[in-house]
Amino acid sequence: MKFKQLSIYIEKIEKTASRLQITEILADLFNQLRPEEYEKVVYLLLGRLTPKYKTLNFGMAEKMVIRAISSSLQIDTVEFTKKYKQSGDIGETTQEYKNTQTSMLEGAPDVLTVFETLESLALASGEGSQDTKISQLSGLIQELDPLSARYIVRIPLGVLRLGFSDMTVLDALSWMHQGDKSIRPILQKAYHVHPDLGLIGKILKEKGLSEVEKLEPKIFTPILMMRAERLSSGVEIIKQIGTCAVEPKFDGFRLQVHKKGSEVRLYTRGLDDATFMYPDVVHAVRKEVKADEVILEGEAIGYDAQTDNFLPFQETVQRKRKYDIEEKAKEIPLKLFVFELLYLEGKNYVSESFTKRRAALLSIIDIHNNHADHGVIPAEEEIIDDPEKLEIMFDNAITKGLEGIVAKKMDGTYQPGARGWNWIKLKRSYSSKIDDTIDCLVMGYDYGKGKRTQFGIGAFLAGIYDAEKQMFMTIAKIGTGLTDDEWRRLKKQSIKLQVKTMPKQYEVDKLMDVDVWVAPGIVVEIKADEISRSPVHTAGKILKPSKSGSSFAVDVAGFALRFPRLERFRDDKAASDVTTLKEVETMFEKQRNN
Repeated sequence: MKFKQLSIYIEKIEKTASRLQITEILADLFNQLRPEEYEKVVYLLLGRLTPKYKTLNFGMAEKMVIRAISSSLQIDTVEFTKKYKQSGDIGETTQEYKNTQTSMLEGAPDVLTVFETLESLALASGEGSQDTKISQLSGLIQELDPLSARYIVRIPLGVLRLGFSDMTVLDALSWMHQGDKSIRPILQKAYHVHPDLGLIGKILKEKGLSEVEKLEPKIFTPILMMRAERLSSGVEIIKQIGTCAVEPKFDGFRLQVHKKGSEVRLYTRGLDDATFMYPDVVHAVRKEVKADEVILEGEAIGYDAQTDNFLPFQETVQRKRKYDIEEKAKEIPLKLFVFELLYLEGKNYVSESFTKRRAALLSIIDIHNNHADHGVIPAEEEIIDDPEKLEIMFDNAITKGLEGIVAKKMDGTYQPGARGWNWIKLKRSYSSKIDDTIDCLVMGYDYGKGKRTQFGIGAFLAGIYDAEKQMFMTIAKIGTGLTDDEWRRLKKQSIKLQVKTMPKQYEVDKLMDVDVWVAPGIVVEIKADEISRSPVHTAGKILKPSKSGSSFAVDVAGFALRFPRLERFRDDKAASDVTTLKEVETMFEKQRNN
């Protein structure tokens, strides 16, 4: 396929608000592509060159891209920048200039050629690499038609943002193969253990669905992490799963550890490769884990060797950084408390019972009583069938500065990417009607007034995820409870994700409109006194046709947080990790029954 044809599809997607229509457009596009083309195109549509867990950055700042555009179009950089700042869209401005020119070099490169050029650009490093990147992008812009140029300049800056997620791609693959969503569950199961949309689609097109079903865990390909359900008492937990293994719930960085020989890589729950950030954890795994090939899961938490105490999350989080890593590692050493084993020496343990996974884990890591001498420590475990003992263990965990406890079903499997009753967390709060905090997505913000004009932000819109609709829905607008530093930090992070129009994944009542929309990317942990109902929030809101039939009226008001306040930023979580509508519904019911 020519890149020009791909650009026409991208334009259709960009102009379409309906997720179902986007799915159908993608399915049609995928049908037109050869397997090797599909693999590259799906990455480009998502604004990258690799699966999310592989790190290959373009290494081009906005000024470099502008230099490449100016060179290609033979226009003054200042002139282009001025016009771009007026429009706010670098792609539209490039297309506008390109439309006024007739280029003898303009051709019709195919999608594989364009991908290879972008890949070469991203791989350029060392002395003179900036000039190389600018030259390669400039040459590519010259070869492309105006519409294609519009989209190609957005990709290196990470601002393509077509408004669909990995799950929409899985839906589209199902439509491509079956003409409906019937095989989405099979594709999603494969994606959970092997989250590479390029590979899954390529196998589906080349070899069929049966080969996709054979995908299993692989070293250095992160498995989507399992999530826990929530209950608010020991009695409820024992009633749900009976005798269970109870472990502390740590308050640090959840990491998935992949080890093959001496090579170790660490992945976050958002599938980011964080190996370079935690050299002390890598060293400890290399030294203390007695296995050649293994996939482990655990929580890295700051530790004070002098007091033998865990550090609060606010101190642990200082280890998440790109610079001065070695110095910070000495100041705040991390201990990796391992609580899961998913793969060992060629054997997949994901579908094995917890008791088997735990036994395999203990076979390769010694049980340590002295935390100070070890960097990798199996999570403590106690088999409990008494609700009272479970509550006592919870209280002990809180006393030690931990978040609470996790109860695991003895014969339960590991459910990648899912939230199930095989894990149940007790993470209780005594100060409000809500048992737990809520992880929310920052969807946009309003400009500040009074003192907050110095921050440029005065309130932010927070949302949760409706898995059925695959949309983010609003649940609160928060304008109090942040420190000055937190307002500044929120503004700084929001600027990087600012978009001109409301993202397609958002459903927002017009009364909750904001001054600035923010693309999915910032997750915050919110505490509130209770969950109430409000017609202005869309989380759980149900509409019905009005009597006239020309509009809709609110049948059931949406959920809203009463007295919401920021607990902390969750840089360790991705947009896909926010609290779901189903969870909020459960919390609301428990609140009403208390």
